[in-house]
Amino acid sequence: MALKIYSVTIEMLRGLRPVIEKIGRKDPNLADQLRRAATSVPLNLHEGAYSLGRNERARWHTAMGSAAEVRACLDVAEALGYVDEVDAQLRDTLDHIIATLHRLTHR
Repeated sequence: MALKIYSVTIEMLRGLRPVIEKIGRKDPNLADQLRRAATSVPLNLHEGAYSLGRNERARWHTAMGSAAEVRACLDVAEALGYVDEVDAQLRDTLDHIIATLHRLTHR
């Protein structure tokens, strides 16, 4: 079962790519953590879409936690001056992903 939100998570990754590269020039560890969290979102989302029962919800919970971690990494990068304010549209996309995953885990 393919989910519509999956394509949104892939677009999120495309939007994060230049941000990850910029952070990586100042803090490779934070950039790596951001990249791992960001890639976890579509991977766990898609895995959950093809799982059953508790496994389905567990993957979606993991994807939601990873999306929240992406937001936290962006906040940290801004606070440390690694990047200027992150694009509002990218943050809105993250909020949309988190909200959708929240609905999926509570249906």
